[in-house]
Amino acid sequence: MTAYQDLERRHARIAAIGDALGILGWDTQTIMPEGANDGRAEQTATLSVIVHELATDPRMADLLAEAEGDGSLDSWQRANLREMRRHHVHATAIPGELVEATSKAVSVCEMTWRAARAEGDFAMLLPSLSEVLARVREGAEAMGAVMGISPYDALLDSHDPGARTERIDALFADLSGFLPDLIGRVLDRQAASPAPLLPDGPFSVEKQRELGVRMMERLGFDFRRGRLDVSLHPFCGGATGDVRITTRYDEANFTDALMGVLHETGHALYEQNRPRAWLSQPVGQSRGMAVHESQSLLMEMQACRSPEFITWLAPAVREVFGGEGPAWEAGNLRRLYSRVERGFIRVNADEVTYPAHIILRYRLEKALIGGDLALADLPGAWNDGMAELVGVVPPNDRLGCLQDIHWPGGGWGYFPSYTLGAMTAAQLFEAARTADPEIVPALSRGEFAPLVAWLRVNVHETGCFHASGDELLTAATGRPLDATVFRRHLEQRYL
Repeated sequence: MTAYQDLERRHARIAAIGDALGILGWDTQTIMPEGANDGRAEQTATLSVIVHELATDPRMADLLAEAEGDGSLDSWQRANLREMRRHHVHATAIPGELVEATSKAVSVCEMTWRAARAEGDFAMLLPSLSEVLARVREGAEAMGAVMGISPYDALLDSHDPGARTERIDALFADLSGFLPDLIGRVLDRQAASPAPLLPDGPFSVEKQRELGVRMMERLGFDFRRGRLDVSLHPFCGGATGDVRITTRYDEANFTDALMGVLHETGHALYEQNRPRAWLSQPVGQSRGMAVHESQSLLMEMQACRSPEFITWLAPAVREVFGGEGPAWEAGNLRRLYSRVERGFIRVNADEVTYPAHIILRYRLEKALIGGDLALADLPGAWNDGMAELVGVVPPNDRLGCLQDIHWPGGGWGYFPSYTLGAMTAAQLFEAARTADPEIVPALSRGEFAPLVAWLRVNVHETGCFHASGDELLTAATGRPLDATVFRRHLEQRYL
């Protein structure tokens, strides 16, 4: 066995344990009884430590050095070796006991967050969230020291290789420069038109699920290798070959759950179409979370909120719910799905105000990791930021700083991926429409095959062959990420 083959074997084992952790994570957030949390915390911590031990085996460094001198490797094997090296650097920077401590702290904090969110009580969450923050900061400092970057940049890099504060600051400054005026102009334009009508409910969960499954099938989701469930916070998870997405339902309003399903299906299509020959290897994984978020937002925002698709969708919705009247017409649904308003909740935000929600979280987590903001002061800082960036102040912490699971779940440094993903989605969708003029007409017939085919070739099946999201985007669209296409999209759709 060559050094490279030995590395492939070792990483296949790591991937298999990662899949097991994925299924345990899905179970925790969907159907696990509350009383099982202590045992689940021990299980996930143990498996996380095993993965860490495999990744930091002293023999790994020697094998990497030997394989890097092997001139017989092809371009995909070279890319895989590059990703193996990156994983090794990240893993060896953090001590095993810290991996275990962080995993246990996250398990406790996630369950506490569920209760605290229901009560709107940040003080209930503060002790366990403080423990998570301390462990995350400790890991970020260790990783940053090895990589020669700041702790927060180390967290960004763990989600998006090569992502740095300097680059995100510039992109977000560009957004902040035009968004306030754009939001105001859009709201003024809306105020001069009749408000959209909300279809009358109730809408049973059974019927909403039926509609969601129909749409997943239209997009190309393979139910032989995945499923749809319910959770408090919608997500896409599971394992290789077993992709599981969730949504949440409101019987008074079907619109949010439907778009939640379409959003998560975008994630799922990426997972189901990763390069088959490399699924157990680092190079076969997705190219960072900004690219992953681009796939969900491309489906939800670019394609499924397009006038062409909603014109097709309207009769399908009427059929499922038995609706009739002006509220069910395509024109009204288009107005509903392009409605802009200053709201409290990120996951329900329209695509014009959504970046403001992300910029707020980006600023706050940078300050929390850097020690410039005390965690106890988060609710006040959150409300001040919402007033400045979105123009509203949450009446309670349930609608404020308790709404997201990311920080209790250890997902620090993840939030920028959402808006970077929205910008990436606009750039990819524009390139796809240019490359294949049949994509938009197909959407008007409820057909996604042309769009998914382009994404499969240019994004899904490339895995981590490209070294960064910008490199992937340049290969697919001819240029790295900028805000120009995203701004043009918002202006064309909303003005």
